[in-house]
Amino acid sequence: MTPSLPILPSGSAARLLLGAQGLLDDPARRVTLASLQALVQRLGFVQVDTINVLARAHDLTLSSRLDGSRPEQLKKLLESKRSLFEGFTHDASAIPTEFFPQWQPRFARDRARIHAHAWWQYHFRGTDGAQVVRDVKARIQGEGPLKSADFEHPEKRGPWWGWKPQKAALDFLWRTGELMIPRREGFQKFYDLTERVLPQHHSLPCPDPSEHLEWACATAAERLWVFTPKELADFWAAIEPTEAKAWCTTAQGAGRILPVHVESADGEVRPAYTLPDWDTRLARLPEPPERTRLLCPFDPILRDRSRALRRFGFDYRFEAFVPEPKRQYGYFVLPILEAERLVGRLDPKLHRDQGLLEIKGLWWEPGIKATKARKRGLEEALERLAAFVGADSIRLPT
Repeated sequence: MTPSLPILPSGSAARLLLGAQGLLDDPARRVTLASLQALVQRLGFVQVDTINVLARAHDLTLSSRLDGSRPEQLKKLLESKRSLFEGFTHDASAIPTEFFPQWQPRFARDRARIHAHAWWQYHFRGTDGAQVVRDVKARIQGEGPLKSADFEHPEKRGPWWGWKPQKAALDFLWRTGELMIPRREGFQKFYDLTERVLPQHHSLPCPDPSEHLEWACATAAERLWVFTPKELADFWAAIEPTEAKAWCTTAQGAGRILPVHVESADGEVRPAYTLPDWDTRLARLPEPPERTRLLCPFDPILRDRSRALRRFGFDYRFEAFVPEPKRQYGYFVLPILEAERLVGRLDPKLHRDQGLLEIKGLWWEPGIKATKARKRGLEEALERLAAFVGADSIRLPT
């Protein structure tokens, strides 16, 4: 370890991440379409997911930062104002539309990767895949927005590996930028030509590799504040870690970022980078809201599980795809954020027909005592969650 480099204490590193990702701001502040757009802009993107145990992942992520945000507001930004679009980062996400040109390199990359992947051969087995793709696009061009169910195929539908060829073609055309998602009904995607969904953006020039690398790294750094090259690369999933490492070397030489040593929650110190004014940013951060909040499993501060362990000492695993007998906690477990500490987790289930929010399990982190004040904070968080998901009553584990 180089003695001359500053050591960033674990608590400071955690606060900087919370501040960068909007979890230190007042969640009770007024919500407008503009403030919701600004929040997504600040986060960079919000992951979209189909699981609906409580509410959609993107709505849970936003409501943990803005009490008054509602699903219809995000829907309006995506479908009416078109200031956000659905695209891929590391997964399906709602992304500020101004970033759309930076997806052009990804479209080209994914086109080559998908063609070479077993995914393509499997889904288009027994058919001319390229012709299926052309036919699907031609129908949309002539008929307007269509969903997967509008395409008939004799094969039985199933999960991801059981998709019919037309559904795979729709996904391929979306992943490669020829189609966009203009709207959803329920959570079913409709697809239309990109030039009809984003007429002012689809023909913008593709950035050259150096411009794209600069965008990917600089914008990720502004949303993390403390980072490694791998974390920069993983943020948008747009570049390779080797490219991010080269950018960090150049940016450090120009004084745009600084090398530091960052203390982890377990006391281990690791090398990283930060922005030159990190100490000023840290000093200007507001005190955390005096409340308990329940975070979505796909929250930005949890997306990188190893970073969550280093920053907060919180070992989190998403267990929805783990066979039930092998789960340690539950299907859709929500971490409990108290001020700026992750102090526990709970396993919720919404019984919509009964208007009941059931908490199937509750676990406090080691060393965390279930004091009266802590229990009351959790009760208030559950009351807010119940109101958000439309539950009239809450049932806690006995």
